[in-house]
Amino acid sequence: MQDLWKNQLRNLFLWVPFLLAFGAGLYFNLGTEPNLGLCIIGAIMGIIFVILHTPVIVRAISLFLIGFCWAAIFTHFINTPQISHNIHNQEIIGTVTHIDYTYDKTRIYIKTDAAQINAIPDGDAIVRVSAGTNITPPKLGDIIRAKIGLFRPDGADAPESFDYARWMYFNGLTATGYIDEYSVITPSNGESISDLRDWIHRQTNSFLVDTLVLGYKNAVPKDDAPVWTATGVGHVWSISGFHITLVSAWLFAIFFLIFRAIAPLTRRIPARIPALICAWCGLLFYVILSGTDVATIRAFIMATLVFMAFIVGRHAISVRNVCVAFCIIFIMNPHFVMQAGFQLSFAAIFGLVWLWNDIKPQMPKNKIIKIIYTAILTSGVATLFTAPFVVMHFYELPVYGLIGNLVLLPLFSIAIMPLVCIGVFTSLFGWMWPINFAEQIYDFCLGIGRWITTMPGSTITLSHIPNIAMVFIILGFISIIFIRNIHIKINYIFGGAFLTIGICLAVAQPRPLFYVTNDHELAAFVGNDGKLGFTKSRASNHYFTFNTWRQINGEPAALKNIRRKPENGVWMYETKNFTLAYIQKYVPLQNNIVQMCNNQDIDYIVSYFHIDAPKCNHKILRGGFVIYPNGKIKYVSRTRPWHNPPE
Repeated sequence: MQDLWKNQLRNLFLWVPFLLAFGAGLYFNLGTEPNLGLCIIGAIMGIIFVILHTPVIVRAISLFLIGFCWAAIFTHFINTPQISHNIHNQEIIGTVTHIDYTYDKTRIYIKTDAAQINAIPDGDAIVRVSAGTNITPPKLGDIIRAKIGLFRPDGADAPESFDYARWMYFNGLTATGYIDEYSVITPSNGESISDLRDWIHRQTNSFLVDTLVLGYKNAVPKDDAPVWTATGVGHVWSISGFHITLVSAWLFAIFFLIFRAIAPLTRRIPARIPALICAWCGLLFYVILSGTDVATIRAFIMATLVFMAFIVGRHAISVRNVCVAFCIIFIMNPHFVMQAGFQLSFAAIFGLVWLWNDIKPQMPKNKIIKIIYTAILTSGVATLFTAPFVVMHFYELPVYGLIGNLVLLPLFSIAIMPLVCIGVFTSLFGWMWPINFAEQIYDFCLGIGRWITTMPGSTITLSHIPNIAMVFIILGFISIIFIRNIHIKINYIFGGAFLTIGICLAVAQPRPLFYVTNDHELAAFVGNDGKLGFTKSRASNHYFTFNTWRQINGEPAALKNIRRKPENGVWMYETKNFTLAYIQKYVPLQNNIVQMCNNQDIDYIVSYFHIDAPKCNHKILRGGFVIYPNGKIKYVSRTRPWHNPPE
């Protein structure tokens, strides 16, 4: 055992980013906010204990504490302004900072004074408003007077589900809404990189350019997006490692050929050094042009470390470099560790680096077979390492993702992506044929994708994976990658044990029987058939809630909303361990509240209206929550800084 421990000393740094991430994850999932002063003290003490080279276990706890405290400090540091209620027909003056072009509408980001929309605290607030096809978008940098409506972002619909309010808070958005009309007060000077992005969008008028070059995530036709998700290649529409690898390889090849032709230079230094520097500068421009999404930043940092390694003659692709990139991004914004793009990107890259650095699979000698074998291994490992995160965030697993990657990714790599990049330059001269050709190949790929989705069981719908199960699954993966062996494959023993525990926890996790939103406008019951029935067939304030609850219950999101009709205005829900009454209208509440309070068979009362009944307060449930089969109630926290404007 002592020899095993000594063998791990070289890999101790690799655990640092995960200790930080676990600490931040705990903070973001707390039900209440910790004291900021204690967090500042904890962060300072944690840094001191790490610097002083204290025992390993103390440093591990200190890193976990640093991650927790840095997340808390960062949360209060950014202090994004928030609105307390929805706003309609509000006139504001602001600056257009960003425009996001989607397939069916345009999203305009406006920076305005928080006081104009009654947001707290004071300062600059950024709102995102959607413009219909009847409104011509302004130019970036324009100062406009606009009539808008804003909606307060909603929190999570169930415990451990996606929290939209938190996502907006950490992405600097105060509210979303719509724009009715606007007028330009001061036109922009048109000299920023954002203006260049907007000009390229208008010049090319292609959703392929919007997604693969400019980084607009929702420009793909809405009907096509499910096809790419079901075939496992949805990641090509988010600029990440796939795109950065292609662009950096092309840039390096071009500059390497150029510098190889300059003999006076190559006699003094290797041509690869200036080629790498120029390629890196070109890659930086591409990253800025694409909008600097978190997945793009991760891939760019990794590419930068690889370029530096090549320049100094060191090993380029290593788990240590991935961990360094992880730490840099975490420091930039600790909430990134909670976002799907971050988790999927790093899961895939950790798996691939482990495969080619540690496993080192033997390659066939035949070049064609070698290419096919490499593609299968790469796609298989990336699919395996990202599968738990895909299920956790999207509740679905594409069965034929490996086939989709093997068939479709090469077409994107050698045809669509190069043609789109070339088309951006040729469009300057009015030559649109590369982009048009790329769109024809896209249609061909779409046909293949649709054929794959028609195969039996192309997508499996799975229920919610609890956070504690994901912790053990992640520990299983990193144990396999990080633990160094001596005589036996101890990493697989630890990894297998953690993975088994995680899977068992996920399978054993009970599904809720009752769901209700924080305002009690919408509730859902699990029927005898195991399917959800709702108290409403639609609710504009909770548009995505229906899908979230269905997915947690293991149902496809696209099902029709089934409305349960009440008897005498009261929904009665009886189970083996509890009986619940839900009332949505005032008259049934007034007529039945006394009888329900006195009825010993009714355990819980839930109402859309506030009930003040001191004698049966123990029965009355408030706030958003779910109830499990054993009668346990789990509330959805709405008291964190991203849920309420500070007083």
